[in-house]
Amino acid sequence: MSEAAETARLMDGVYRRQRHFYDLTRKYYLLGRDLLIEELQPPAGGTVLELGCGTGRNLIAAARRYPQARFYGLDISRQMLETAQTNIAKAGLRDRISLIEGDAANPVVTDRLGVPAFDRVFYSYTLSMIPVWREALAAGAARLADDGRIHVVDFGQQKRLPGWFRSLLFAWLRFFHVTPRAELESELQSLADKTGKELMTRTLYRGYAHYAELRKAGVMGRA
Repeated sequence: MSEAAETARLMDGVYRRQRHFYDLTRKYYLLGRDLLIEELQPPAGGTVLELGCGTGRNLIAAARRYPQARFYGLDISRQMLETAQTNIAKAGLRDRISLIEGDAANPVVTDRLGVPAFDRVFYSYTLSMIPVWREALAAGAARLADDGRIHVVDFGQQKRLPGWFRSLLFAWLRFFHVTPRAELESELQSLADKTGKELMTRTLYRGYAHYAELRKAGVMGRA
């Protein structure tokens, strides 16, 4: 079995039942997702791709926030995509959000969407779940328009929070096959250097979460 197939099997197993109450529970600890959506600011007529879209929660919120843009989502879990399709249909957004099943670390899988390059690519608490997370970042960068942006929000290293909290949180996350990436910022900086982009980072909630943005050099953000 390939690594991608094994990851798909694992994710389907983890979320087969959780997908039905995922959004209800995750809103309490997947902090910073709405900040990412607010910072997307796609151009009129722009295209936005979420790698690791899960239940579609972020895509629905972003599509409502930016009615002038078109949204696309990819996930390796067929179970999650079934839930996402249902949620998107209930929201009345099937005409503006398209989903495909695939490996976020494979840059050619999004060819099926028929979009040569995306204005925005984002990862919301995804990289901490993908075993080959560096490859997933590179895959997103490979599909980015020249003046496009990459947005990331994920677990931080909890450095400004009590040690007992960090230990309990990390142990609990491991149960769900989640690993906060200590090397995330350095990997993003390396990717920025390779692509000629500028890295902006922000620590959220005393280190609980980390927000980052790769953008065209010289273009100031709102941080």
